[in-house]
Amino acid sequence: MAEIPEHLASALAGRYRLHGELGRGGMATVYLADDLKHHREVAIKVLRSDLAASLGAERFLKEIEIAARLTHPHILALHDSGEAGGFLYYVMPYIDGGSLRQVLERERRLGVDRALEIAEPVADALSYAHRMGVLHRDIKPENILFSQGHPVVADFGIAKAISTAGGANLTRTGFPLGTPGYMSPE
Repeated sequence: MAEIPEHLASALAGRYRLHGELGRGGMATVYLADDLKHHREVAIKVLRSDLAASLGAERFLKEIEIAARLTHPHILALHDSGEAGGFLYYVMPYIDGGSLRQVLERERRLGVDRALEIAEPVADALSYAHRMGVLHRDIKPENILFSQGHPVVADFGIAKAISTAGGANLTRTGFPLGTPGYMSPE
């Protein structure tokens, strides 16, 4: 695991104890942590500092709040969000069942029944979110996790929060709003 930045660990120390990096993407880094208040393992997604600086904390956190209202058995819940020491972050349950990407790499090809077992709850989660006025904007195998064998859509709202908070400035600052291989052409 990569080193935890000391200033990040210090900024979150009153509420979370960081253990290590779980993953890193174009917009954020995810850390495994203990929630000291609720005595549970969590994953904390910390936005890249350059991206956070261009967005502004208040607008970003407002959009994350909207995504946090989504309550569905196949949408990964958001426990908390905030700004600490200049870091924008949000907290979600730690899911140790892996991602659809890992399943595809291991199994190479899914049978029709297995594919439908995954696709149906994911489509239901996306449909629910759309009815609630929230678009995912970055649906891909890495954002479908497995909790006790059941698919759960992760990263709901981060792309929407970033696009809404950053507005037109994002395309000028060079931050893509999705993953190119999974984005619609338009």
